[in-house]
Amino acid sequence: MSLVKKIKDKKVNFEFNKEYINVVTSKIANNDALFITNSFKEMHPADAADIIENLGQNDRESLIKLNNFNIDPEVFIELNESVQSEIINYLSSDSIVSILKNLESDDAIKILENVDEKDKNVILSSLPPKDRFALLESLSYPEDTAARIMQREFTAIPSNWSVGQTIDYSRDNKNLPEEFLEIFIVDEEFKPIGTVPSSKVLTSPRDTKMLSIMSESQLLIPVDMDKEEVGNLFENYNLNSACVVDKSNKLVGMITNDDVLTVLKEEAEEDALRLAGVGDEAITDGVIIKTKRRFNWLLLNLFTAFLATWVISLFGATIEQMVVLAFLMPIVASMGGNAGMQTLAVTVRTLATNDLTKNNFTTNILKEFNIGILNGIIFAIISGIIVLLWFNDMQLSMIISISMILTMIVAGLFGILVPVTLKNMGIDPAIASSVFVTTITDVIGFVSFLGVAAYFL
Repeated sequence: MSLVKKIKDKKVNFEFNKEYINVVTSKIANNDALFITNSFKEMHPADAADIIENLGQNDRESLIKLNNFNIDPEVFIELNESVQSEIINYLSSDSIVSILKNLESDDAIKILENVDEKDKNVILSSLPPKDRFALLESLSYPEDTAARIMQREFTAIPSNWSVGQTIDYSRDNKNLPEEFLEIFIVDEEFKPIGTVPSSKVLTSPRDTKMLSIMSESQLLIPVDMDKEEVGNLFENYNLNSACVVDKSNKLVGMITNDDVLTVLKEEAEEDALRLAGVGDEAITDGVIIKTKRRFNWLLLNLFTAFLATWVISLFGATIEQMVVLAFLMPIVASMGGNAGMQTLAVTVRTLATNDLTKNNFTTNILKEFNIGILNGIIFAIISGIIVLLWFNDMQLSMIISISMILTMIVAGLFGILVPVTLKNMGIDPAIASSVFVTTITDVIGFVSFLGVAAYFL
């Protein structure tokens, strides 16, 4: 069923008020499964999923365990991953099998990924042999590959078929996906040689050969391609769907733009969380789990803070000569840190989208250098004027102005050099860059400010 049809058939709510959630909660307490089931049937599956997500954990457990309530597979797949994992623990193996049977293979894989290994084997053994084999093969590939997001339901026909044969086949075959925008043309070895939009099939005479209306230009996605790279391909070439091939270039699956949209959203969220040192944290995680995930980075930040403090201690005599330096040095370090994080965020994103390459690397380095000079001069003037008016000390104004320029230049350079260096070392720049950039900008900020002060004093 297409999204358009779902929206026409179901009432779409973009926001649920607290009173409605309270009504659902009371119905759960009264074991009124019929009311909840009928309410969910009238809604779009995404809206029903939102209601379940907004329930408390105990209420979610009570809802799933209600007699005569069976969660709709389309609702289940709309739940966020952490809530899916939680609900899986409340479901019997038979219930999970029932859900999987009513989903396409790419959605089924997402659910199986959250099932414990012990229960996974029981569930797979209860599935029809054909479905079990397909899912096991997909699970044999690494988690972040194209094989994990592809669906094995697709429409492929021989090159010698006519439009009429293709239409009759599409009508009679029960194993085709519920919706598809493109039909893949394959040769005798089941290797894709082209695609035909379904709209062109519908507007062509029945006796037209599919080969004559086929488009030969297509992208073949290997099963082991990283899913983030798949997302970049869809974005760069504006694809609606693409075929996935095995090592022999035989057609094994299809990836559609809705799957890619989910991948790009997940990658963007993941990068944002990792830049903050949070990791794969979900809103439903408990206090202990969240504390553990944040501990390592906070501990590393503590050590880097001691490093910055040690640098300050080297200029103790200078600070004693002019105590006001202690008031002003956090300004320089803070500005450098913010400038570095701005460059870092942009660089991590360009690395993720493959926009930063060897060809334009030098250009971008020079660009960040010029940005650092320009921002440094602007904020040197602003901070210099403020310090002059505040302390009526021209020498102090010169010290903060010079150190501001130096710090902003270094911050911009390291904001791009650190993530690029980490990537070349095989380390995810989104995970470790922020700590290193923050430390470097803090240390450089203190050294430049106190060093310049020591020179003038």
